[in-house]
Amino acid sequence: MDVDTGITSEVFTIKSETKLIDIFNNIINKKSEACLNYIDSLNLDKNTKIVVVGTYFTGVGIVKKLRKKYNNILLIDIYPHLKELLDTDIGGDYKKSIEFSTNLELINSGDVVIDTTGFGGLTVEQSSEINAEVFLIEDPVAEDNDRLLKDKNNIHKRINAVNAPNKAILKTKGIDTKTSGTMTLTIGVLTNALHESQKMEGVLYSACEMGFFEEVIFKKKDIPKFINLINAKAMKISTINPFSCDDLIKTQLDKIESKMI
Repeated sequence: MDVDTGITSEVFTIKSETKLIDIFNNIINKKSEACLNYIDSLNLDKNTKIVVVGTYFTGVGIVKKLRKKYNNILLIDIYPHLKELLDTDIGGDYKKSIEFSTNLELINSGDVVIDTTGFGGLTVEQSSEINAEVFLIEDPVAEDNDRLLKDKNNIHKRINAVNAPNKAILKTKGIDTKTSGTMTLTIGVLTNALHESQKMEGVLYSACEMGFFEEVIFKKKDIPKFINLINAKAMKISTINPFSCDDLIKTQLDKIESKMI
């Protein structure tokens, strides 16, 4: 446990051993494992062409997970700089090559197509052009607790438009977030953990190291800076009674469930 003295010798600052990247990867792994298990259940050839559309962050985790078993994988994203995420620890490591392209027309080259683009991603018209053996789509909505987001969600129209004998939806939820994005869930984990920490005797205040990283990734397009930021310890608490705050984070992560429906 990482403990420093605070303002006085009677007040301590405790820091989680858990880093922000650990939270990201825990969530990404749940999603990618669900996809891998579903694809494995279909007994497909190891050379089956798998196309994953959308890099941020589910897509990166899925291609890295699938590449351990399948040989022919293409990751497609309209943002070319997101290819850099493949060479980071986001989604784990990988030792085999993964093809990357910004050409959306290549979606139709896949025997398996996985759409992780969520809100504002592939259109129903683009989905109708997909002819594949397997089509998976990530539901960007988590708990159906926001009417506007629920009405905005068009994944059911998209999946119905696809020509594929095997279809499934990746559903991730568990901590009462509005969406199932890895960034949203990470913030949800930290927000809930901070709230729980305030209920503990002796705690003065709590903080987390989470920032609004979308600006770093999509405006500044600085992937190395993003990776540096998320290698910070996730949570710090000022208290007169030191304890391990990693348990607070783990409790929230354990509530998150990702499955194919």
